[in-house]
Amino acid sequence: MSQDAVERLLDAAFGPDRHGRTAYLIRDHMPWLPELSFGIEDEKGRLIGSLQSWPVALTHEDGSQTPLIMVGPVAVDPTVQGTGHGRAMMDAVVTAARAQKSDPLMMIGDPEYYGRFWGFSAEGTAGWNCPGPFEPRRLLALSVDGRPIGGLGMLGPRISIQA
Repeated sequence: MSQDAVERLLDAAFGPDRHGRTAYLIRDHMPWLPELSFGIEDEKGRLIGSLQSWPVALTHEDGSQTPLIMVGPVAVDPTVQGTGHGRAMMDAVVTAARAQKSDPLMMIGDPEYYGRFWGFSAEGTAGWNCPGPFEPRRLLALSVDGRPIGGLGMLGPRISIQA
């Protein structure tokens, strides 16, 4: 899926002012993870669904980081919303993350929806902070391999040191 097509879809689904949202600050300048990102095209090859995942981390007071994978945005073209495309992409990312035994997944989302279908919850995220406004009840996480989720710190881009 081309980045231009993804950007057009995100504008259609969330509006062009979406770049100031807290989720964008958390994953600022990080490359999305192709192995945990999905797209859906219609019969004409037009992108109508997109889910991207990002390497982020919880940075603790001592500077150490707990790696996480931020899921989202989950975008579906407004003309086909409510037809199961978003749910199919969420099924795909959770299944792939479990198969890969990835770092825990996290997102900012509706706990009633993401909790009901995939088990995301705010349990364990109470000590997390964000670089912008957020509702603590919407800061969700999911362990895909049984590792506990928790800790204190600020969510942000993952720092990787190259040798």
